[in-house]
Parts: sequence; structure tokens; C-alpha cells
Amino acid sequence: MEIFGVDIGGSGIKGAPVDLDRGDLAQERCKVLTPHPATPDGVADGVKQVIDHFGWTGPVGLTFPGVVTGGAMVRTAANVDKSWIDTDARALFGGRLGGLPVTVVNDADAAGVAEMQFGAGRDRKGTVILLTFGTGIGSAVFVDGVLVPNTELGHLELGGHDAEKKASSKAKEDHGLSWEQWARRVQKYLAHVEMLFSPELFIIGGGVSRKADKFLPHITGVKAEIVPAQLQNNAGIVGAAMRAAQQRP
Repeated sequence: MEIFGVDIGGSGIKGAPVDLDRGDLAQERCKVLTPHPATPDGVADGVKQVIDHFGWTGPVGLTFPGVVTGGAMVRTAANVDKSWIDTDARALFGGRLGGLPVTVVNDADAAGVAEMQFGAGRDRKGTVILLTFGTGIGSAVFVDGVLVPNTELGHLELGGHDAEKKASSKAKEDHGLSWEQWARRVQKYLAHVEMLFSPELFIIGGGVSRKADKFLPHITGVKAEIVPAQLQNNAGIVGAAMRAAQQRP
């Protein structure tokens, strides 16, 4: 079965039909830049552009980089325009897409669901935490395979700042950090999260997962196992499609 997944990020909006039997993209994904400012109307236009590229007319799952409650209402907007707060995202996207069935989920939660089903978290019990490093830091926490939604651990305080301001991949670029310098910041962040949650496994997602060999060897002193996401930066698309399939009547 194929369902369309869209991953909305702070820098890009990407999507593709997903083969849910394989847990992988059925076609090469289409990506457009996230508009700045990333207003609801602007982002909805970008999503429509991605959907129209494939001529898709079925159910659509979308991720959002913030807290989403009830599968619809946006409660936070750290890396998009603040006008998203209290927006009914399901109604907005459904209207823009001509009434297509729409499901909306937190972006890291979507990536985590995909990794637990098809990737690095498959068959893992205990506490597993997926962290996506991109424009910000997203998190998905699982206990014996069950998701604790909307955890937003990227906003834990680290050195007097939101952790994502110091340890996201955007922070690496903004501060001109080498992989080793950035790894030291990530290590401090992981140690803090480990102190709070004592996970058995950290899964590192986002675009940096493709370059895990450049920074993971520099991370020491963390007791939990640390592995890159197997679905890499497609995990959000796959997870969004999975959630849309679950909502079908």
C-alpha cells in the first residue's frame, strides 16, 4: 500500500509516496524550500507544490516542527512563524489540498515511529530516544515501543540556552564548528538527556545521520548505545505516511 508523506522542516518541505510494506519511498522525493517567514499560508502553498508534483489524490500524512495535539492543533512554533500557534493544521492543509484526507503529527514523533517499525529501533525494548538534528533538535521517546508524544527535548536548557541553539546542525553551521567541536556539544546534550531518562538506545536522525562517521566516534562517556537512523532523512516522510494509514477509516 502507498500513502503520501510530507516532512515540513525549518529549511525544506519534502515529500513522496511511501511504500508502507517496505517502509521506504516509492518514488524519488520532491523538495521545495520552506518559505521565510514560514507562515501557515506560505507553508501550505509549499506542501501543495510537493503534492501537485506527483498528481497525488489520496490520503496525506504531514509532519510539523512543533507540538501537535489531537492530530490537528499546533501548540508551539520554535522554528516556523509564531502565527502557527493555535492553528488547526489539519483544516488548513485539507482545505489547501482540495479536501484530501490529512493527518498531522510532530516531525520527530513521525521519524521515531518509522525508525521503531523499519529502522534502528526495530524490536528494541526499554527506553529508546530518537533525536533529529536539523534546524532545531526534535525528540521522540519510546518505552517498550510505545510513543510518548510531543516531548520537545530540544528545548532542554544547556549552558543557559535552549539545547537546540547550541547543538543542532544549524548551530554547527552558524558557529562554523568542525565535526569534532560539534560532537562535544552533542555529547554534553546527550549526557544531559541520559541523566534525565536513562535510555538504552539513542537514535540520531536528521540530515546529519548520513555523516554519522564524522561525529559519532568523537562522542564518549555516554552509557547508552548511540546509532544513526537507518532511514536517515526520509524517516519523517515514512512516519507521516504511516500515521495517515492508521487514520484511514
